[in-house]
Amino acid sequence: MIKEKQPTKIEKEKEFETLVRIAEYDIPAGKNVYCGLNRIKGVSWSISNAICVRLGIPKDKKIGDLTKEEILKIESFLKNLDVPDYLKNRRFDFETGKTTHLIGSEIDITKEFDIKRLKKIKSWRGFRHSYGQPVRGQRTKSHFRKKGQVVGVRRKT
Repeated sequence: MIKEKQPTKIEKEKEFETLVRIAEYDIPAGKNVYCGLNRIKGVSWSISNAICVRLGIPKDKKIGDLTKEEILKIESFLKNLDVPDYLKNRRFDFETGKTTHLIGSEIDITKEFDIKRLKKIKSWRGFRHSYGQPVRGQRTKSHFRKKGQVVGVRRKT
């Protein structure tokens, strides 16, 4: 009687070495849909759950098993996010006043422009950003120290 050889951990990983590209992000094909969508910047667990529920995709399905149509559905859902406003990451935009959800590099660009605007209008938060200090009222006595700065008494040489 010949025993069938069980695949080793390395062989199992080789099966799912491919990457699936969703919304300009590479996601390992071995991840579940629910966990894998979190690799996209701007997609949280709650947004990932909403995608799975609204599109009828099982959460435990592997990313590598998704069809082209399902991937296109996910991308179109992310572009036109149909979730409540409290799940979105850009509420009451300064310029438009609308609530939107940003994904990918849009988050970085928008955050950078917001910080530049704060510095330009010389608000307190803008000053704190320009000096590299914490902006939201944290204490600075024991935290937020940069490397290379020495605090304390010097020893005699």
